Amino acid sequence: MKIYLDHNATTPMRPEVLEAMLPYLQGRFGNANSIHGWGREAKQALEQAREVVASALGAKDKDSIVFVSSGTEADNLALKGAAWAARDRGRHLVTSTVEHHAVINTCKSLEEQGFDVTLLPVDEEGLIDSETLRRSLRADTTVVSLMHANNETGVVSPIAEVAELARARGSVFHTDAVQTFGRVPIDVESLGVDLLSISGHKIYGPKGIGALYVRPGTRMVPHLHGGQQERGRRPGTENVAAAVGLARAAELCLASMPAETERLSMLRDRLEGATLSRIEGTRRNGHREQRLPNTSNISFRGADEESLILALDLEGIAVAAGAACTSGSLEPSHVLQAMGWKPESHGGALRFSLGSGTTQDDIERLIDLLPAVVERIRAAAAGHTEPALALA
Repeated sequence: MKIYLDHNATTPMRPEVLEAMLPYLQGRFGNANSIHGWGREAKQALEQAREVVASALGAKDKDSIVFVSSGTEADNLALKGAAWAARDRGRHLVTSTVEHHAVINTCKSLEEQGFDVTLLPVDEEGLIDSETLRRSLRADTTVVSLMHANNETGVVSPIAEVAELARARGSVFHTDAVQTFGRVPIDVESLGVDLLSISGHKIYGPKGIGALYVRPGTRMVPHLHGGQQERGRRPGTENVAAAVGLARAAELCLASMPAETERLSMLRDRLEGATLSRIEGTRRNGHREQRLPNTSNISFRGADEESLILALDLEGIAVAAGAACTSGSLEPSHVLQAMGWKPESHGGALRFSLGSGTTQDDIERLIDLLPAVVERIRAAAAGHTEPALALA
């Protein structure tokens, strides 16, 4: 029996999503920018999908939704688009030390182009202090970007509070909501954001589709050049089938959200409680309450994450060490390091992210296996033997 506990990396596509997409991968294949019947049919589907996504975000205007290829592209478009649009007023951006690499590396790129970036610290629970943000804002601060929930720890930031601080100083506020969309309620009006990024494959939709919410009146410049698709904000022939899939996935997630929130929270707490009580030298990383219902990040002193992941994989259980875009290299987590985590003292950290297919039996099996797995890896490390040999 295989157990998948890496839903923050990606999720399986729901059958209903594929069913909604298939007509636009086959007979209804028209280009949404063509004026003949095939094109009009595709255009209608695209605009219906736009309306569904806007509604799911609490956006008043469907044209505030820009379809892109991924959450990463949405982050790039938001930061580069807003920063360059306001470059004559100022070139200072503010973000945090725990952002996704799509934001951090975009900010690094902007630094190379003459912008100034301030990285805000977080406390040991992964939270940003609003007063620290207030002090970082300057007369030339044009863009502030802080993620809604962290992809590694699941910690949810007080976006409404910090967005109000930023916008009161005249800064455009962006949040990466890739991990929260479809998992917790989002209302762009209540949050007060100007820009918000989402992705399809995190909510049981297709890969290769994302969206950026742009508050009406927010100035942006495109970072791609071509035609006038997406109201001139993102050129290129729209991926109608994927947009339809994203919209259908959003509908399904919103319908099941209350029940899933309760169910996943209970499973997460069961996993976490049993692990922390049964295995010595473990600790939770991140705020206990202010986090996603499906995410638990735990450190295991005396065991490295690579050995833990491989050992669990041999048992048919998939977990992660951090962000999927960096875990292939298994470099130390920049998120946990920013929270004061030290691998030499705290040990390897695993992220368990649950999803719609996770069952009580899955969690109980993991709980039964994990103590022995950790003990073997610790014994191998203490004896200076190869973990793989110890597991053989």
